[in-house]
Amino acid sequence: MAHDYPKGHPKLINAWAFYDWANSVYSLVISTAVFPIYYVAVTSNGSNRVEFLGAEWENTVIYSYCLSFSFLVVAFISPILSGIADSTGSKKGFLRAFAYLGSVSCGLLFFFSSKETTHLGLLFSIMASIGFWGSIVFYNSFLPEIAHPEQQDRASAKGFSLGYLGSSILLILSLILITFAKKLGLPDAAYATRLSFVMVALWWIVFAERSLSRLPSNVFHKERDDHYIWKGWQEIRQVFRFVMEAGHLKRFIIGFFLLSIGVQTTILVASLFGEKELHLESNQLILTILIIQFVGILGATLFSRLSERLGNITALSISLVGWVIICVGAFTLQPDSPGIHWKFYSIAGLVGMVLGGTQSLSRSTYSKLLPAETTDHASFFSFFDVSEKIAIVFGTFLFGYLEAITGSMHRSILFLAIFFLASLSILWKLRKTRTLEPSDED
Repeated sequence: MAHDYPKGHPKLINAWAFYDWANSVYSLVISTAVFPIYYVAVTSNGSNRVEFLGAEWENTVIYSYCLSFSFLVVAFISPILSGIADSTGSKKGFLRAFAYLGSVSCGLLFFFSSKETTHLGLLFSIMASIGFWGSIVFYNSFLPEIAHPEQQDRASAKGFSLGYLGSSILLILSLILITFAKKLGLPDAAYATRLSFVMVALWWIVFAERSLSRLPSNVFHKERDDHYIWKGWQEIRQVFRFVMEAGHLKRFIIGFFLLSIGVQTTILVASLFGEKELHLESNQLILTILIIQFVGILGATLFSRLSERLGNITALSISLVGWVIICVGAFTLQPDSPGIHWKFYSIAGLVGMVLGGTQSLSRSTYSKLLPAETTDHASFFSFFDVSEKIAIVFGTFLFGYLEAITGSMHRSILFLAIFFLASLSILWKLRKTRTLEPSDED
């Protein structure tokens, strides 16, 4: 049963932020830490070739293709669905549907038990990715409806902080389950790993319901009629026209797209870089991920405070300078350097600090830039999220291409600094005010 908390009420903001606690277990356990390692171990049995859709593929190649496909699906459907959600007031229903799709798909990964069931692993990983990223579109769009502009930086930071903390707790529990599988009465570590996917599913859906029960339904009292699909399409056209004509929004979306290329690519390839280029061990890579998670809690909070003192764009710009330093620092790392793992941990700590700030401030800054009178928040945030998805596809492809032609991840990492510098130069033009009122930006 929904609670009618007024906009800006602490309990409403906490309920919204709690969805980050719920769904971030996917991004850490399934997308980053446990499932990729399990997938490679299972599909490398005998050879690295797997069968999928009637063809034979390199195991890591088809996995990357499947993830890219899921991003493209979300990029295609989210503008259409967000337009329908805005025109009918059904945003919470879409959030619930994608959350259920993602969580159930994570649970079904339990049945990916051998190389012969690789098709199940790939299929459910695609569906889980669509569920996660699809829900984020509608989750983010609630921000301007649950918090006033002066509250949005802290609300966004609280969400990311809860996400880092909750996902880290479940990752630690999963690692304990996997490490001590037989002592806990389980057949083996592989079974324990599959059980951790079920834990992700249960964690996601149980805690998501806490948010869904408290988030408002149909704030603007929209009514569905027989032409709601056409009206949804009209909503998207109007929002697109506004974004293209509003200089502040167009500049921010371009800057966000560029920084997302760098940020998302760095997140996705960090473990590969540590393993392939620096020859770090699995336990060192897991520790690196946990460092990023826990420092990210501090980073999100710190940068929300910086934004209150210096303004959103200045705080974002500081985080982008940090990303440039990270790229240069990673470029200098060599596997034979003394104490290489400690140097990698240090860079991971800096990644966590600026990652939390960049992600939380990007979301809240965009929310502040939206026209105050708009009721089309889902449609506006679909552009925000679609730009991120396209950035992921573009960034990962470019990173792989540069590695292929140069033979080194080091040069690819250094090249990412160009995107951070380009984003910095564009976003700096938006630094005119601390409050980022749209009327002040044009």
